[in-house]
Amino acid sequence: MAYRLSSKDIWALGFMTFALFVGAGNIIFPPMVGLQAGENVWISATGFLLTAVGMPVITVIALAKVGGGIEALSAPIGKTAGLILATVCYLAVGPLFATPRTATVSFEVGMASLTGTGDLPLFIYSVIYFALVVLISLYPGKLLDSVGHILAPIKIVALAILGIAAVLWPAGGPVPAIETYRETPFSNGFVNGYLTMDTLAAMVFGIVIVNAVRSRGVAASSLLTRYAMWAGVIAGLGLTLVYLSLFKLGEGSGTLVPTADNGAAILHAYVQSIFGNYGSFFLAVLIFVACMVTAVGLTCACSEFFSRYLPLSYRTLVLILGTFSMLVSNMGLSHLIKFSLPVLTAIYPPCIVLILLSFTTRWWHNCTRILAPAMSVSLLFGVLDAIKVSEYLTHLLPEWAKHLPLSDQGLAWLLPTLLTMVVCAIYDRIVGGVKLPKYEVQPEEK
Repeated sequence: MAYRLSSKDIWALGFMTFALFVGAGNIIFPPMVGLQAGENVWISATGFLLTAVGMPVITVIALAKVGGGIEALSAPIGKTAGLILATVCYLAVGPLFATPRTATVSFEVGMASLTGTGDLPLFIYSVIYFALVVLISLYPGKLLDSVGHILAPIKIVALAILGIAAVLWPAGGPVPAIETYRETPFSNGFVNGYLTMDTLAAMVFGIVIVNAVRSRGVAASSLLTRYAMWAGVIAGLGLTLVYLSLFKLGEGSGTLVPTADNGAAILHAYVQSIFGNYGSFFLAVLIFVACMVTAVGLTCACSEFFSRYLPLSYRTLVLILGTFSMLVSNMGLSHLIKFSLPVLTAIYPPCIVLILLSFTTRWWHNCTRILAPAMSVSLLFGVLDAIKVSEYLTHLLPEWAKHLPLSDQGLAWLLPTLLTMVVCAIYDRIVGGVKLPKYEVQPEEK
């Protein structure tokens, strides 16, 4: 008998996927884009949605087709290279950067105004925060119940309240777009979208989503793919609505906070203006739940991944990763961002190339001929972009690299990668050969 998900479970799966994606960064970036883009806000929003919604949804579908594992997706570039890529992605959006950042962001946005910003309050908060993360993550089989049926609805209701308020009650009027958004609004929105890290997170969450379906007894690969696609579509629609409302919030807060340094300041000012003294408490709860859900998903995914390659059990890894993330979070948000931005800038381009080309494997005689060179070139130029945005390595950037096409927009990797793909595609047609078989879910993954 083939087990199938009920309509209720499909919606819960979609809500869980949506909740896993929406962390504090997703709530903070759009208002800032809305404020700075001014009259060009919707052009910028289009670029932002392509990378902050379109790419994550496509990633979920691509991973579902191969059983939810990033290693299977990267099979054409070789087992070793694929494992290195997977490890870097899991570490980047796991214990090194993203998971600790959920604690620091939720503390600084929601709690610091009540406790102060000292080292001791952050340490106490991080201990309590990651104790809860570990407790929930220890039972991944109940993730659909704990996140999909409980935490996700709370998060969605809070975001709905904020989004509806932003549309119905703007706190002020727009201000003129800053220079970068006057000149290149679309590409600036595009880059801000992929800096939300949602595509990297999707590569990590794919296995979490598939395992949540399997926990309900679903084993057929076709059903796993179908349900993951539904989850991606539901999550994508939810993300789009959230982002559009937050763009509107930022645009409508121009005269309220015209010189805000970040999205958190805009949210603080708006919520306080509309909801009064209860605004700070409301925002603290929203950010806390948003970050908690994301941290749980990341911890589950990383523990699941590393348990396959290390002589440690899943539960042991949950405890280790939770403790390590807690310690890293005490570096503070500003230091985490300084260290994480160059790494993310470097690894994001090859991940985008891998995901998009995974849908074209049937086009080529040997997809490795296209995928491996394209990813290598995108990584090379991504590293140049990373050096450029690094506070400590900028002096190492070659002079010629500063004048590359689209370099000033953080997209120096795009044109060289496209050129490499075209050249390799022509070579593949000329040389010919045997097509690689279609990806299948491996028996041990079922």
